[in-house]
Amino acid sequence: MGMATTSRIDERDLQPLGNEDFNDVRTTRTDEVKSLLTRLYYECMTGGRNATEYENKSGNNPSNGHECPRTFDGYLCWPRTPAGSTVSQHCPDFVTGFDSSRMAYKTCLTNGSWFSHPETGAVWSNYTTCVDIEDFEFRQLVNDLYTRGYIISLITLIISLIIFLSFRSLRCTRIKIHIHLFISLAFTCTAWILWYKLIVEKPDTIRDNTTGCVALHITLHYFMLVNYFWMFCEGLHLHLVLVVVFVKDAVAMRWFTIIGWILPIILVSVYAVIRGHNPIASKQCWMEDSELMWILTIPVCISLIASMVFLINVVRVLLTKLHPCSAQPAPLGLRKAVRATFILVPLFGLQHILLPFRPDTGSPLERYYQVASAILVSLQGFCVSCLFCFMNHDVIFALWNLLSRLFPSITPTMRWESVNGPQATQSRDIVV
Repeated sequence: MGMATTSRIDERDLQPLGNEDFNDVRTTRTDEVKSLLTRLYYECMTGGRNATEYENKSGNNPSNGHECPRTFDGYLCWPRTPAGSTVSQHCPDFVTGFDSSRMAYKTCLTNGSWFSHPETGAVWSNYTTCVDIEDFEFRQLVNDLYTRGYIISLITLIISLIIFLSFRSLRCTRIKIHIHLFISLAFTCTAWILWYKLIVEKPDTIRDNTTGCVALHITLHYFMLVNYFWMFCEGLHLHLVLVVVFVKDAVAMRWFTIIGWILPIILVSVYAVIRGHNPIASKQCWMEDSELMWILTIPVCISLIASMVFLINVVRVLLTKLHPCSAQPAPLGLRKAVRATFILVPLFGLQHILLPFRPDTGSPLERYYQVASAILVSLQGFCVSCLFCFMNHDVIFALWNLLSRLFPSITPTMRWESVNGPQATQSRDIVV
């Protein structure tokens, strides 16, 4: 993380600072940062900014009248320093990843020249202490957890979609909604994997703010919105089946398609157009938080609140309507209510409600929160694949019938007693 300066700047040679002087600066190259560095350069060369702390490294009277000249290395202004001393000052606060409470160092050798890096031979300032290596490694671990979780989810979602689309017996409204949800989750996982690999791990791409990274940002947020809305449709459909009962599947699917795929296009388009015309908010691949995110977050919050209402109503139905003749629906109804809650939370995406309750920065719980958040969010696709495909009664029955036809001699006949009839219908097999 240390930065080498390619040439020594002398006060007598004061001139405008060109772009080449910043080639080693690993900050985001926005106009504001360039303007800031240019101003710091002039302040440094005119004596407006000086570091004052230095440490004698060579005993008494080491300078022998020698001193290192004032210089600006692209990050900070370093003052005239006696030979054999090390000067220190706080790390710059405009560099991503630097902790401004830490100290950077620069050494003036006994011959009156600034220390040069032994490998590059260029004048070198020590900024390695500006980075909390332990915190950096932990954040890298969290990013790896997200990436691996999304890869696992993507693989299981693709397998689930192949299963759903391979059997005619699975072509009911409930499975069709699952298919749309799984497709949205698969696209979301793919977009996040690309984001981490092509953007987060490529600082130069963030710096250049290319059209491709902006397009990926917009695409990612579109599929995230689609994902939330199809989770809302899952809850709405289950609510209609258990409460309203009589629903035309064709009409329901038409509205679900509009809500799940068309409405997010409108919202994301409005967000992209407004943010694209805001110079401050349209930099760094749009990674920085922007107030314009409310265009997307408000609909998401509404969908999550609605899904929570649907879940509460489903639990209420299980505790009453499914066992109307029982004066005490518990423990049977209670067990089914608990099971429904456990199963439907990932389907409705209700685990996301817990994400805003983040511990304070620096809190001992913050790291546990980040790890738990990475696991819960990235493995949602894996959870819904297991619960609503691999453990689905209809899927198990269809796969067993396929195996019975392919290997009749080694596959025993399956006794289907878990539901009434050879195949479960509607959504009751989710909770019953």
